[in-house]
Amino acid sequence: MLQTLSRSPRLAPSQAAVLALAAAAAATAVWVRERARQAEHDHPPDGRFIHIDGVRLHYLLREESHGTPVVLLHGNALTHADFLASGLVERLARHHTVLAFDRPGFGHSTRPPDRHWTPRAQAGLLQPAIAALGLHRPVVLGHSLGALVALAMALEYPASLPGLVLLGGYYYPSVRLDSLLVAPVAVPVLGDVLRHTAAAVSARLLLERMMRRLFAPHPVPPGFFATLPRELLLRPSQLRANAEDGACMVSEARALCERYARLKLPVTLMAGAEDRLVDREAQTGRLHEELAGSELLTVPGAGHMLHYAAPDAVAQAVDRMAG
Repeated sequence: MLQTLSRSPRLAPSQAAVLALAAAAAATAVWVRERARQAEHDHPPDGRFIHIDGVRLHYLLREESHGTPVVLLHGNALTHADFLASGLVERLARHHTVLAFDRPGFGHSTRPPDRHWTPRAQAGLLQPAIAALGLHRPVVLGHSLGALVALAMALEYPASLPGLVLLGGYYYPSVRLDSLLVAPVAVPVLGDVLRHTAAAVSARLLLERMMRRLFAPHPVPPGFFATLPRELLLRPSQLRANAEDGACMVSEARALCERYARLKLPVTLMAGAEDRLVDREAQTGRLHEELAGSELLTVPGAGHMLHYAAPDAVAQAVDRMAG
């Protein structure tokens, strides 16, 4: 009597590789979600919240002084705590009411997917939030991409601001490799997958290098990651906001730069002489030439993070603008 033995069909090498990759991606996604949950548990919000147009905005408000209010807008990849780590909040709080936001999607602020969060859209959210918090005609300081948001705010609400202080900003369209590289992470669905898998891993591998480039030629301050914890900066929500802002900055600069000549309010422009992230002459220098009456301050030896290299000079620029 013959017996037939049944065998389980073998997977082709390509099928086995796909299954292994899928399993690794699923495990990575679980790990990433757990890291994000733990980071938010270990580092709860240090400020308060305001709900504006469906967005929960996290902000820090310092009211020790009753001087002219100042609003601080941070750059990409960071949070409002960047201004705490640099000491700028402490310096400004001696003479001003200081309001520092987590821009939408960064830190503990939400970023609903129901709109395209351009600098203009962010300005349209932050201006009513400032008014709702009772701050009248604040000086607005923006750093890096936050400077583009500040410019959008001045263009849309010129009567609401007495002046701007802009640090290391990106104002005119140019070829940006970093903008192209982050574009896939900003794409719906594909970006959701990447932020929980490949992009989450690569961001962890590249974070230290990116920060060294931001602070160059100076080293990253020793206490920087104590104030801005790594895992908070690496959550999928933060990676999404970072990617979306980076992907749209060239097109937004192109749209906004046509209106710069209309600005009539005072503007102080500051740039680090050794900035390796933004072309100082092509960006800050060009805007200074276009804005009649603007003040240009170049900080010798400073890079992109000039509020760390020269916090007193930045605070003095705000004092002059407020005065």
